[in-house]
Amino acid sequence: MKVTRKEFESLVEESLEMLPHHFKAALDNVEIIVEDVPGDEDLDRSESYEKRSLLGLYTGIPLTERGAWYGMTPVTPDRIQIFQRNIERICNSREKLRYQVLTTVFHELGHYFGMDEDEIRSAMDDYI
Repeated sequence: MKVTRKEFESLVEESLEMLPHHFKAALDNVEIIVEDVPGDEDLDRSESYEKRSLLGLYTGIPLTERGAWYGMTPVTPDRIQIFQRNIERICNSREKLRYQVLTTVFHELGHYFGMDEDEIRSAMDDYI
């Protein structure tokens, strides 16, 4: 199901609003951007090698790895990329699209918070 970039970005924003308060309050120095598909550099940083299967990607220093040194000098924001065309490709309804955006945003934020895959799945079971 295809939507405009503006509609898709609204779904991403809606997903962020649905996060539990303690997660939203802990977000610091992270940007979330929507792109059509991952580039070659994104695929190099990912465990997924299929350009069409990568739905999102977190790049940065997870909160659990930030020591006292973090922020002592200017640091670039961590980045979460959400790949619109890849998500649209696997969704055949607006409801599925909304759910997939939510789970992708939540999953990538899990990496930002330093969670491993099992912890992310458990947290998703609790909150989604």
